[in-house]
Amino acid sequence: MTTNRKPFKRHKNGVMIFVRLRPCASANRIDGIQKLPDGSVCLVVRVTAAPEKGRANQALVKLLAKAWGVSQSSLSIVAGAKERTKTLLLEGDAATGMLMLRRWQAEGLG
Repeated sequence: MTTNRKPFKRHKNGVMIFVRLRPCASANRIDGIQKLPDGSVCLVVRVTAAPEKGRANQALVKLLAKAWGVSQSSLSIVAGAKERTKTLLLEGDAATGMLMLRRWQAEGLG
């Protein structure tokens, strides 16, 4: 499931993160990186919350914020809120965010 490509890229307001969310899982966890049929890559994240009333999205933001040591308010879903494939924005300095995410990925995806 791992690949050399990264599921995130620089953005003028921070870092864009591409995620494939799997709700109603048995545990909250980050599974790793997956290559999609279109050649893009994304983080695969499982949450126990159901995809109703935004609960799965809230669980996703909470899990990623905790894994990366950032505030939940610095993460927002900017595309795909009602889809399984989502784009999140980690707001802040792009260089700092990219460095943090590269370290996190090198450490085995927390």
